[in-house]
Amino acid sequence: MDLHPNAHTVLAGFQAFAQGDMATMKELFHEDATWRVSGRGRWSGDYTGSDAIVRFFGDISAEATVDNDVHAVLADDEHVVVLVNGHVSRGDDDALDTQNIFIFHVSDGKVTDVWSTALDQASVDEFWG
Repeated sequence: MDLHPNAHTVLAGFQAFAQGDMATMKELFHEDATWRVSGRGRWSGDYTGSDAIVRFFGDISAEATVDNDVHAVLADDEHVVVLVNGHVSRGDDDALDTQNIFIFHVSDGKVTDVWSTALDQASVDEFWG
């Protein structure tokens, strides 16, 4: 089955993040894009601008190892929804398994807006503090 071109754009971002390739990630976002993180933890909030978004991911990567296993992708001409099984670890004994939903808005091949949330947001907030 062929994926929608917007799905390819978003999945390229997941691959770039997994490889620590922040330059590629930045290219996938519109310069005024916003990434919205749900919850009440210290990472929760809005990150506006491709520089702020890439810095957010760099900060998370510096603190923990994040593995995202894409479970499903749904895409059309304006949206991409990605269901992810995630595993985050810090050190030997501090880890979290989580299921996440990402809703992307894509325009002209660039991500313009993202909402991200976890199914068990309380556990995510507790893990990150």
